[in-house]
Amino acid sequence: MIYLPCTIKDNPMKVILSVAMLVFLITSSSCGQNKAKTKQENTKALSFPIQKSEAEWRKILSPISFEIMVKRGTEPPFKNPYNNNHQKGIYVSAATGEPLFSSEDKYESGSGWPSFTKAIKAGVITVVTDDSHGMIRDEVIETKTGLHLGHVFDDGPKDKGGKRYCMNSAALKFIKK
Repeated sequence: MIYLPCTIKDNPMKVILSVAMLVFLITSSSCGQNKAKTKQENTKALSFPIQKSEAEWRKILSPISFEIMVKRGTEPPFKNPYNNNHQKGIYVSAATGEPLFSSEDKYESGSGWPSFTKAIKAGVITVVTDDSHGMIRDEVIETKTGLHLGHVFDDGPKDKGGKRYCMNSAALKFIKK
């Protein structure tokens, strides 16, 4: 039997709110467990040709690149080096030097991060489910390493496929043409 702090006769609205809160708590705790399991299963199913320990990545990456790529962080919008970069060239992985995006496919999304309509070629990035921070998003990782690059959304330019690959500058290095 569930004890409620009042009866329907005393305060029907309070009873309704109490029951709604109980249902919310039960539902949200079980959803959280399923999301964590999904993320874990999603990354276990993939294998990456380049695998390194966190200590090895720390030696290769800058502190901010390590935080973004290995720890799956996000840099502040508008305060990153490539958001307003309008030079011609290519964007490579900060971890491997693998070409990932071209300035030809970069556009001003207004999001505060460098945004692209597509990868430089098929197979260099992989999209996986990211269920962190109470959201379900499509995470973009480097195919060779599994390291975090950013996210992809369906609000890009319609004439270019409708995708917005929203990347962290710290996950990239720019090579000027």
